Amino acid sequence: TEIDWKAYMQEVEGFANGTFDYTQLKGDTGPLVYPAGFVYIFLGLYHATSRGSDIRLAQYLFAGLYLLNLLLVFRIYCRTNKVPPYVFFFMCCASYRIHSIFVLRLFNDPVAMAILFLAINFFLEERWSWGCLLFSLAVSVKMNILLFAPGLLFLLLQRFGLLGCIPKLCICALLQVVLGLPFLLVNPVGYLTRSFDLGRQFQFKWTVNWRFLPEEVFQNRVFHAALLLAHLAGLGLFALHRWHSSKENILTLLKDPAKRKPASPRLTVNNILWQASCVCPLNVCAWIVFILFSSNFLGVCCSRSLHYQFYVWYFHTLPYLLWCTPTTKLGHMPKVLLLGVIELCWNTYPSTVCSSLSLHICHGLILLQLWYGTAPMPVSHTPPPSRKPTAMSKKAQ
Repeated sequence: TEIDWKAYMQEVEGFANGTFDYTQLKGDTGPLVYPAGFVYIFLGLYHATSRGSDIRLAQYLFAGLYLLNLLLVFRIYCRTNKVPPYVFFFMCCASYRIHSIFVLRLFNDPVAMAILFLAINFFLEERWSWGCLLFSLAVSVKMNILLFAPGLLFLLLQRFGLLGCIPKLCICALLQVVLGLPFLLVNPVGYLTRSFDLGRQFQFKWTVNWRFLPEEVFQNRVFHAALLLAHLAGLGLFALHRWHSSKENILTLLKDPAKRKPASPRLTVNNILWQASCVCPLNVCAWIVFILFSSNFLGVCCSRSLHYQFYVWYFHTLPYLLWCTPTTKLGHMPKVLLLGVIELCWNTYPSTVCSSLSLHICHGLILLQLWYGTAPMPVSHTPPPSRKPTAMSKKAQ
């Protein structure tokens, strides 16, 4: 189970020895294909574990990361008050694959996701600058975090308008430049093409979600383009009809929030969301989390290939996606069953036609539930008496 760990250590060892040309950083599994944040974090692990030889210590460190990740996820869920408590048992104890990804295989995916969940906690605290900084740090560990980016961009536009969100985007971009600077100075093209390669081909033997297709279709560029179009279409539909709850045109998000017209005499989710209380109201936290998690889920559904370690990309968001819609007493069991079937699909090795088809069916059912169960509705909210409705929290600056 240490194949990937050894490859990671080989990749960062070159940097430790003074190699700053990204194209020269390689391991047994191939060239380094992750951004610079990965190099710095795993370089720290390289030194902490005696050049990667003390795998047991690395597993202890990743076990600690697993517990920290759960703490961050639980804090997000507690702020939304959407998921019944018994579901947390399944999240903690019922996934062999997640435990393997964290503690047995020591992948970089859980590192990126833990930083991402920390960023979301900052968003819920109205600390948008710090949240954007951490979001960019997560991207620098692995690019799958960019699946959350459309949702985050929507939230920033809704919160700050076009001009107001530019500084936040600059924070994200500046961190990428600072982290990649040693490599950009030596071989900028090599760094950018290796660490942000969006056209990389995946091997058919590792796919979890497209096993039922012939390999020639799986590798076909037309198929990849169709998935990209489906992804963009899904994001557009959700942005227009599920994320945007105002009756105004979605282009009003580009305006300064103070110049937008209220959607109705009562406060709606749209303007509740951006009132400057120190801590987000309960329904606002739920709305922020819904936009971010659904953005990521749409990307997962349209991914060109899902490998086994990619399960961590959305495992901890599934309970929220299933329970964020109204649920009857008899409606809990089908949702638990969906979690079980998804877990079974990810634990089938190698994947089969049946397991990959089942995974797509489960994803489709969740998408249908999100679409029909989250239609935007006005939500009344009484602002805290100690603050003016238009005041802006210092944390949000």
